[in-house]
Amino acid sequence: MDIYIELLKITKEENIKKNESMKLHTSFKIGGNAEWFVSLNEIDEIKRLVLFIKENNIPLFVIGNGTNLLVNDNGVKGIVLKINLDHIEIKNKENDIYVTVGSGVKLIPLALNLAQNNISGFEFASGIPGTIGGAIHMNAGAYGNEMKDIVVSTKYMDYEGNIVVINNKEHEFKYRNSIFTKKEAIILETVLKLEVGKYDQIKQKMDEYKEKRINTQPMNLPNAGSTFKRGDKFITAKLIDEAGLKGYSIGDAEISTKHAGFIVNKGNATAKEVLELAEYVKKKVYEKFGEIIELEIEVI
Repeated sequence: MDIYIELLKITKEENIKKNESMKLHTSFKIGGNAEWFVSLNEIDEIKRLVLFIKENNIPLFVIGNGTNLLVNDNGVKGIVLKINLDHIEIKNKENDIYVTVGSGVKLIPLALNLAQNNISGFEFASGIPGTIGGAIHMNAGAYGNEMKDIVVSTKYMDYEGNIVVINNKEHEFKYRNSIFTKKEAIILETVLKLEVGKYDQIKQKMDEYKEKRINTQPMNLPNAGSTFKRGDKFITAKLIDEAGLKGYSIGDAEISTKHAGFIVNKGNATAKEVLELAEYVKKKVYEKFGEIIELEIEVI
């Protein structure tokens, strides 16, 4: 079967790429090629693609902005689907604001949009470089808030092409986890419950968060955000630091000298180097403190 010809029946030629480097689509700038890379912004096209991969048993991996991913050096077999649904709808109901957001909408520009509309409650996400879909998938959070605090409902498509809507409780939100981390589903849109605020106060809070990130996180080097999950009773980055691992590197993969919870790409790091470094860190932290740490980034 000529997959390219079949994909042309689903979407336009410019939305289809063969052997596309995943370094171009991840914030880590690491990874081999996607066998097929498809970008879609129409729900009917997404449904046709889902039915096609199901019928022909083709592996599918869905990405947003690629900011929490480490892609294998050998690349990705099958189809990588990038979702570009970018609609935003704002509705006022008494003192509450309900915002319907397409899963491809990026969090940083969304935060600015909401601020300009005097809408508060999304400030915590104003510096997270992902999309709504990715944020829901992993229950993204910062500064004491998480997506679970503001999500009303999410619409998704399963791999049979059915569209389903779930409420907040049905997301099964946990720390950096949701029902979508173990479910074959494509997030289409989410409804957020926010509130009326004042632009100056919202912007001030966003600026404070931005300054904190600049001062504490390695924003000058490619990375995938926090590499390790925080512990229930310990701060993971603190243990890594106290184990003397800041600046330790394998090849071009390095434990950030600015924030020990981040592995950074100093230039030409491979996924193999990142994973070897992560395993070394896990081993040393366990030897010194008896604590088990887990990866937060998703490896494909």
